[in-house]
Amino acid sequence: MAAAAEEEAAARPPAARPTAGSALWRLPEELLLLICSYLDMRALGRLTQVCRWLRFTSCDLLWRRIARASLNSGFRLGTDLMTSVPVKERVKVSQNWRLGRCREGVLLKWRCSQMPWMQLEDDSLYVSQANFILAYQFRPDGASLNRRPLGVFAGHDEDVCHFVLANSHIISAGGDGKIGIHKTHSTFTVKYSAHEQEVNCVDCKGGIIVSGSRDRTAKVWPLASGRLGQCLHTIQTEDRVWSIAISPLLSSFVTGTACCGHFSPLRIWDLNSGQLMTHLGSDFPPGAGVLDVMYESPSTLLSCGYDTYVRYWDLRTSARKCVMEWEEPHDSTLYCLQTDGNHLLATGSSYYGVVRLWDRRQRACLHAFPLTSTPLSSPVYCLRFTTTHLYAALSYNLHVLDFRNP
Repeated sequence: MAAAAEEEAAARPPAARPTAGSALWRLPEELLLLICSYLDMRALGRLTQVCRWLRFTSCDLLWRRIARASLNSGFRLGTDLMTSVPVKERVKVSQNWRLGRCREGVLLKWRCSQMPWMQLEDDSLYVSQANFILAYQFRPDGASLNRRPLGVFAGHDEDVCHFVLANSHIISAGGDGKIGIHKTHSTFTVKYSAHEQEVNCVDCKGGIIVSGSRDRTAKVWPLASGRLGQCLHTIQTEDRVWSIAISPLLSSFVTGTACCGHFSPLRIWDLNSGQLMTHLGSDFPPGAGVLDVMYESPSTLLSCGYDTYVRYWDLRTSARKCVMEWEEPHDSTLYCLQTDGNHLLATGSSYYGVVRLWDRRQRACLHAFPLTSTPLSSPVYCLRFTTTHLYAALSYNLHVLDFRNP
């Protein structure tokens, strides 16, 4: 820590110390930095305002420990993902997430009811509308879009149910039973018949595509240009597949099904052989289908769905019981979830467009944001967030919650 402090001190222009006062000022700067490292966020923030000479109290080294304990400050599994943004500034915005301070707005409106899905990539937003996908560029404030789309990706005969971004491609799942492959920076488009009924979900990592359908199958496909449409494995799930995700290790994938049979709706399959590896949980009631599932690390994942619970699974402990769960307090179906990879969890409910924020260290919900009124009640079909904004896709609108400028 002392060595890092010396490097940061050398990079700053010299400042005159107070000529009188406490002997504290005569200590070397690296020792003052060490002393300040024991302060909490409020004390450190106040100290920053006390003396202009104490400019080192704004350095990332001091605020990094506080940021790791904060909500949505850009740290994921201990790694800083936003090194270009001062940590102190991110901690400031993090307090708005903790206190629920934000400004609501509407980015897009649709004339008829939709079931949209969306993804974020750099300064672009991709959102599905009916049977095509639109790409928009954010304006610098992050709370508005350039009205002219960057691109329009079509090809499905029915609505797009789901899509992901991978390797400069958009991989889309359609209600026509087809999978579409689009290159984001060219006109290249391929679609092929994948399932007998609508494809509800799709994921892609490491050049491999997995898809799940209402026809009670999950399939594995290559993304290689010369092998598009060649099915590698067909897995009989014996139940409708609502959600799917590939492990970060590229060795397995998980399916979330409708839970209409006598087996767990969460099952993990070997990606190379298509064989069942294990199932998660043992006490799901009938109809407790899993609508969204995501890996947070190779050994941990999150799921949510019709039984109103978010569950956190750790495969290193037990596959039979989750290690943590959070219940939707109004008994609403949970359509989607998102996490910052640290302490923040966001969920989208089935009624009144309710987005909930959770601190994963607590059982109770932190804040709820109803985005629609009673006559226009809508599920939150998809949500995504950055360290400054949360985006929620509903039937008629795409909403934004701005936590940077509440």
